[in-house]
Amino acid sequence: MFAVILDIVGSRALDDRAGAQRALDETIARVEKDRPLATSPLRPTVGDEQQGVYPTLDAALAALTLLRLALPDHVDCRFGVGVGPVEEIASAAGDLPEGPGWWAARTAIEHVHALQKRTVPGARTWVAVHEAQPEAARLLAHQANIALLTRDQLISDMSARTRRLTYGRCLGVFQRDLATAEGITQPAVSQALASSGAGAVIEAVRLLLA
Repeated sequence: MFAVILDIVGSRALDDRAGAQRALDETIARVEKDRPLATSPLRPTVGDEQQGVYPTLDAALAALTLLRLALPDHVDCRFGVGVGPVEEIASAAGDLPEGPGWWAARTAIEHVHALQKRTVPGARTWVAVHEAQPEAARLLAHQANIALLTRDQLISDMSARTRRLTYGRCLGVFQRDLATAEGITQPAVSQALASSGAGAVIEAVRLLLA
């Protein structure tokens, strides 16, 4: 299993923290409805964090790409993906997520936070592997992180409209239908996608879902 921890970028500085939480919850529900990929969908835990579990790394990365594209302009998120076993521990407050996968996810989100603050402002996602996992898992995470740095920068540089258009194309919506929904022409949709590098994101999602 692949554990995911999400937090809201700059949550303490938001003018409407409650509104941002509602928007995030609604967007997560929409993405999960459009393309259900999670074993345990992202759900709020403490503060501005959410946690979820995915059956494969491909499923996790596809879902998080779609979520980044679907988020409204005023809500931005970071994601830590952990590779390792996960379990639930019974407690008086309900089942508690536990295990090496969660420890790795915490390491991952702390790493991407540091990257974002220092050298890669557009970074939003990182994959970390628990030390007990085989070398093949570490190699897979290394390769994924190389691709994620580029994917995240592309999405971070997109306008809200371009993200919506890219999301639609990832789901197979025709450009003419996207144009109608946005109140623009089909050539304008094509130009927005081409100039933003959206084609690479769309193809990456297609490969992850194949």
